[in-house]
Amino acid sequence: MVTVKMLKPYYIKADEQHIRIVLAYQSFAVLINNKVYQFIPVESKQIRMNRRTGRVENIDAKFAFQNGKNVIYMSMAELISTPGFLMHLHTIAQPYLKDAPTVGEYRQLIHELEIMNIKRLIDRALDEKDEKRFHRLVQLLKKETKDGKASHPTAPSIL
Repeated sequence: MVTVKMLKPYYIKADEQHIRIVLAYQSFAVLINNKVYQFIPVESKQIRMNRRTGRVENIDAKFAFQNGKNVIYMSMAELISTPGFLMHLHTIAQPYLKDAPTVGEYRQLIHELEIMNIKRLIDRALDEKDEKRFHRLVQLLKKETKDGKASHPTAPSIL
């Protein structure tokens, strides 16, 4: 199994369309079968992302990783499927993305979706003539809409 141990860019360069995350020797490390492999700049040296969409564009790039005398090559496509890689990458690229939603905007959107979901569940309870569930959902809706904020960060559990 492959996991990302560390991803710290040497530098980041952003132009109108792209974000280039440039890597240097040992600025990127992966764990492969419980062994740490360090990035070495033999093949590709950068990750290129679309600044508007946040998508990685150089999918065909190959990166080299070394542990002692062993060198392993991984394509960008393989790295993208590695747990944690995209999370690290988007954390690094976030300040450079155009029109990127903020964490607060995501939370507000999630809250609005939760409210809409509760309203749909209330409609369902009415259709099924489930008075007990209806009253629980109405109370939950009142609690969630109080002050326009969710009372808890996760989706409401009502069943």
